[in-house]
Amino acid sequence: MRKKLVLLASVLLMGLGSGHAGRLVTDSLQSQVLGAVRHYNVYLPNGYEKETDRQYPVLYLLHGLSDTHTGWEKNGRMKIVIDELIGSGECVPMIVIMPEAGGQPTSTVWNGYFNMEGWPYERFFFEEFLPHVEKKYRIIGDKEHRAVSGLSMGGGGSVVYCQRHPEMFSSCYALSGWLDQAVSDEMRKNTTSKHAIVSCSVHDHSAIEFLRKADDATKQKLRTVRWFIDCGDDDFLLEFNEDFHREMRRAGIPCEFRVRNGVHNWEYWHTGLRWSLPFVSRNFGK
Repeated sequence: MRKKLVLLASVLLMGLGSGHAGRLVTDSLQSQVLGAVRHYNVYLPNGYEKETDRQYPVLYLLHGLSDTHTGWEKNGRMKIVIDELIGSGECVPMIVIMPEAGGQPTSTVWNGYFNMEGWPYERFFFEEFLPHVEKKYRIIGDKEHRAVSGLSMGGGGSVVYCQRHPEMFSSCYALSGWLDQAVSDEMRKNTTSKHAIVSCSVHDHSAIEFLRKADDATKQKLRTVRWFIDCGDDDFLLEFNEDFHREMRRAGIPCEFRVRNGVHNWEYWHTGLRWSLPFVSRNFGK
């Protein structure tokens, strides 16, 4: 009898979960800016195919160095997490876009979200990619209903995108953000290693230096974005995240900052989804 009750409970839980299950699709875009095909994954919430007149808020979810558009699902199990959170009412139904901005090996494959010689990715993202996906999928497509988040390289990318384009995003949630990078003369001279080039680009787009140089008008624009910085207490990037939060406080820009137990790995980022998705959801429409 007990086994039957356990089996019945499992079936009921599976039924509840499936009622809120979204769909993950893989798509691609031939980029004229990059001169290459860029793939991306899209999470479509339950009911997307049936409610054809409904538009949705969007989260751009950025991966880390050496990863691809498949990372958040393959390693972070994002679909399971967001299905559960939508089902429990902790976040609203949304579309999640996971673009491709890297790969392996990092010495010969381009990685990065910023404009570099031979890899103008930021230009691609805002001029080609974002308009393309927001036209193809039923996305509301305004600041109040658009958010960006990411881990490591993607965490730094999400912060810098909001700094340079605050009129585009309602919120930013950065996990273990690669927000700056110490760069040597040897790295500057190493033009054959794409890893060295992207490292220099992170330094050149330092989110910390951006705040130190920001004027009052820029700081006011940054206050229109809701910020959340999340980094593990044993993460090698923790100091950069602490420096960033310190500069945000000095600039008078509200910013949530959490240091949780953890390191620079998928266990930390998987659990981080349970913080980040409700955060961006709460800030849609504000």
